Amino acid sequence: MPSKQISAGGIVYRREAGQLQIQLITDRYGKISYAKGKRENGETIEQTALREIKEETGILGRIVEPIDIIAYTYHHPQHGDIQKEVHYYLVESEGGMLKPQTEEIRSVAWYEPAVAWERQCNAGYDNNDFILEKALKLLGVQV
Repeated sequence: MPSKQISAGGIVYRREAGQLQIQLITDRYGKISYAKGKRENGETIEQTALREIKEETGILGRIVEPIDIIAYTYHHPQHGDIQKEVHYYLVESEGGMLKPQTEEIRSVAWYEPAVAWERQCNAGYDNNDFILEKALKLLGVQV
């Protein structure tokens, strides 16, 4: 029986001068993604999402609502098959300074929704397409 690993993160957004912006990270492999990470003992999944966003990007956020869960299995050389669940939330930025945690990610930046969608489609993980699409729809943006 594979062991289970739970991670959480979010699609972070803000309104800057009335314009909606979406946060994207470039992960250590050069792919477009979203801040996320493993749940620590004693944390709720929501606490994990907000902690990981703060650690990886420097941004403090507030969960607006759940987006969805990505579930998959991967093989770990020492531990065998791992069932992984990644819980994604729509998160509104409430402050902080944008600063990438370079031990975990290459960069982080804000993008207009159409640019964020284009970057996800061209350089993101395929299984994340629907996560960003759902987040944009929740924000009233059609892609």
